[in-house]
Amino acid sequence: MPRHAALHVLAIVGMTLVISAMHYYTPDELVERHYLIQRLFYIPVAYAGLYFGWRGGLAAGLLAGIAYGQQIISIWKVVGKTTIVNQYTEVVLFCIVGTVTGLLADRERKQKKALQETAAQLAQVYGELQQNFEKMKRAERLYALGQLSAGLAHEIRNPLASIEGATSILLREPPSEERRVEFLEIIQKECRRLNRLLTQFLNFAKPAPPEYKTIPLDQLFDSVIGLAEHTVRRDQITLCKEIPEGMQALECDPEQLTQVLLNLTINAIQAMPNGGAIVLGARRHGDDILMYVRDEGSGISERDMERIFDPFFTTKESGTGLGLPVAHQIVSRQGGVLSATRNADKGMTFTIELPTHRKRTE
Repeated sequence: MPRHAALHVLAIVGMTLVISAMHYYTPDELVERHYLIQRLFYIPVAYAGLYFGWRGGLAAGLLAGIAYGQQIISIWKVVGKTTIVNQYTEVVLFCIVGTVTGLLADRERKQKKALQETAAQLAQVYGELQQNFEKMKRAERLYALGQLSAGLAHEIRNPLASIEGATSILLREPPSEERRVEFLEIIQKECRRLNRLLTQFLNFAKPAPPEYKTIPLDQLFDSVIGLAEHTVRRDQITLCKEIPEGMQALECDPEQLTQVLLNLTINAIQAMPNGGAIVLGARRHGDDILMYVRDEGSGISERDMERIFDPFFTTKESGTGLGLPVAHQIVSRQGGVLSATRNADKGMTFTIELPTHRKRTE
């Protein structure tokens, strides 16, 4: 028998003997006191049932009955025959209480064991799910890397082909001065395109950490509108802002957020060849601030909506497909969300949701 079980047995036997001794040394005439003492036998009986189950409870009930039965004989003459029958009935109750308590304890232990086994199985399944999830994430990263590499290779191949073609012509035949300048301009243009592509790719692959400052939304939008106006046909496109009164300043990286808003605004301008209005607005959303760029352009097809933030996906002939992915990553690093929705009438609305204030643990 394990040591802790032996200690419990000793405790049960000890309590039973102590209660029996109390019965023995209590005068027979003090019947009410005997009644109170006999109720104490239920303590070791219930204790045995809880710890050892129905067998232990029954054994403790029998032990209490033996210990108590010796006292019943000694008080026969005092309490009378009818009361003695009641005392023997109580001995039977000792056994019943011990057995029932043990059965209930056994059932609870079985339920606890079943719950523990279920918890262990769930923990095992959870561990397997975590492993599978990690494998899926690794596979997804490898797939994304493959897609990114394929897109980058495709985007680099076109300028290199143009550069190679122009260089071959220059080397193969002596061109006129006008043709030579033309080919050199092609080479210069494609080199700038490659530099822009690689710069955007590096911004996407490893963006600079944000440097937070507090800036009024008016100042932020005015800066974006001022930069975007250089590409606007003033007779066809209007830029305006919508900021409710009382909007507080925003804690963000102003330079990076200006880059994102400017990118969205230029995209909106390019999507409006027939002109229209572009609105830069903001509003409260709980503890966050929503900034949006709404245009009246051609919009994005439903089929392409799920891919607009994928690297190198573009619907423009001269686009690199990295503008929106870089903007999405910048907003994410500042604890926000960049999303796009199709307007009910025409055009698109790009929304940036950012917390008003952020924790300094970032």
